[in-house]
Amino acid sequence: MSVNLGPEIKSPCQLICQMDLKSELCAGCGRTREEIAKWRRYSDAEREVIIAGLGKRLEEAGLG
Repeated sequence: MSVNLGPEIKSPCQLICQMDLKSELCAGCGRTREEIAKWRRYSDAEREVIIAGLGKRLEEAGLG
């Protein structure tokens, strides 16, 4: 018997969960602690906006 848990929630997590103290961003995915904590509650549109800016965030913080 399989259980349907609903649609998969897209996540940028890279399984490198280390918070950079200077930038306050996760060194793996570039999200803030608040974004990580609230990720499941964001709408798909909100997640897409966050995901679209992660590369720039990491680069600006010297993490990417």
